[in-house]
Amino acid sequence: MITILLLLLAYLIGSLPSGLWVGKLFYNIDIREHGSGNLGGTNTFRTLGKKAGLVVTIMDILKGTAATLLGSLAIFEATNVHPLILGIIAVIGHMFPIFARFKGGKAVATSGGLLLGYNWPIFVILIIGFFIVLKLTKMVSLTSMILSIVAVIYSVIYYFTVDKDWPLIIIVVLLAVFIFYRHRANIKRIKAGTEPKVTWI
Repeated sequence: MITILLLLLAYLIGSLPSGLWVGKLFYNIDIREHGSGNLGGTNTFRTLGKKAGLVVTIMDILKGTAATLLGSLAIFEATNVHPLILGIIAVIGHMFPIFARFKGGKAVATSGGLLLGYNWPIFVILIIGFFIVLKLTKMVSLTSMILSIVAVIYSVIYYFTVDKDWPLIIIVVLLAVFIFYRHRANIKRIKAGTEPKVTWI
């Protein structure tokens, strides 16, 4: 029962619709009715501005981190659920949130939070890489997909040089699949040359 509770909590944490709540509570706007209709940080930036976008992005990151670290709490230590399992469940919750009719974000920020909670150096590398690649591409979607591939490469290098952490490789590959799948419409727009570009970097 404790294991089930732990897994459920991870999903519920991931399901917290940060963008929806920030939009409705502070701006009286449902961001699902604006821009891309997505609940993630990128649409929040476009719809509500930099401050709201930054807050939502941080909240989404922390959801992944919190879920990944859940198992370290004393009440759950005996369950032995791998932290990456908790993190990936939170990411699924973010994509399909029970609190927002199962229509959530694109998994990028919460995936980053998972990595922050499990292997913080990769998170730091990805954050730095994100701004470098975004500066070059001007597209958040393309940058996110490129960085998901970088994460896979990192996990493989980490396996052969530091620690044979095969669960990390599996989860990072799965996260990359999620990110590419959730960006299907973006990929079509990128090919057509109609994908929105950021102007602040």
